[in-house]
Amino acid sequence: MKSHPLLPAWTLVAPIAGWLLLAGTLFTPGAFYTLFLGAGLLGCVLAAVHHAEVVAHRVGEPYGTLVLAGAITIIEVALIVTLMLAGGPDASALARDTVFASVMIILNGIIGLCLLVGGSRFGEQSFRLSGVSASLATLAAIVVLTLVLPNYTTSLAGPVYNASQLGFVAVVSLLLYLVFIFVQAVRHRDYFLPAETDLEDSHLPPPSNAMTLISCGMLLLSLAAVVLLAKSVSPWVEWAVAAIGAPAALVGVIIATIVLLPEGLAAIRAARANRIQTSLNLALGSALACIGLSIPAVAIVSLLTGWTLTLGIDLKSTVLLTLSLMVATLSLGTGRTTILQGAVHLVIFMVYIFTTIVP
Repeated sequence: MKSHPLLPAWTLVAPIAGWLLLAGTLFTPGAFYTLFLGAGLLGCVLAAVHHAEVVAHRVGEPYGTLVLAGAITIIEVALIVTLMLAGGPDASALARDTVFASVMIILNGIIGLCLLVGGSRFGEQSFRLSGVSASLATLAAIVVLTLVLPNYTTSLAGPVYNASQLGFVAVVSLLLYLVFIFVQAVRHRDYFLPAETDLEDSHLPPPSNAMTLISCGMLLLSLAAVVLLAKSVSPWVEWAVAAIGAPAALVGVIIATIVLLPEGLAAIRAARANRIQTSLNLALGSALACIGLSIPAVAIVSLLTGWTLTLGIDLKSTVLLTLSLMVATLSLGTGRTTILQGAVHLVIFMVYIFTTIVP
């Protein structure tokens, strides 16, 4: 039996370095220093997910993927709320852009890469259809209710909900997500367990209580640093997007990419190890956590501040979202995947990125 590896030194150094960089903003503001802040942000995100993986290995599947998805969602929700409060009414569409970008990145970018990498290495990979189908059904319902339906309500003109509608949809989104968590973790836990028990990680003993406690503490430290670093970097990101003449929606794509990068790497690593079930649990679980928790959070901010929250996506985005959900349902509807499904998802993802920059 292999011994459990110690926590890499960088996972302990990165959060501390992030906080030191934040302290440095009091004395060294400026565009050049932002590069160091960006590096610190990425390091803290990677450290946060690594510590979440340690905790996840301690609690086991499928609870492990819930820990990872929860860590990523806390980062994203905190970023969105922080940037909304900093931007005021002018940031009314930021939540929509970031949540929509997260869904598109996960459904097409991350899942596409996982299927392509896994299929290239193993030819064909299998997973439990029952769990993936439950995830996609829940995701489709929440996505349409939050991002599409606001375009067709008539109580208030524009792609927005009025206060009562927003509160109702926020509660419904949270309720759907909580029911999904109950099914995944309690009622039908076997739907989300890997079909094969001989997994690479199963040969490693779980981390000790001391290591798990250290990882919990460093996880919280990393998450807090991520939020504050992102707040410091975001004005320069917005300036850079405006400087190249790109649409403001690109800011949401960049934020979502930064937040989802570590989990995307974890999902790809799992696919390379022939653990496609874990990859899909990570990806779809993150998408559900993102939209199921972000929308209620930003709805609370909107209702408390009185700011209008723009949720409805435009017609082009609706077409791409519908295509993504349809293709995901078909490509993941047999319980087996090949490189073809991965290639189709990645093409849709490239179209999404291109049409975001060149609408």
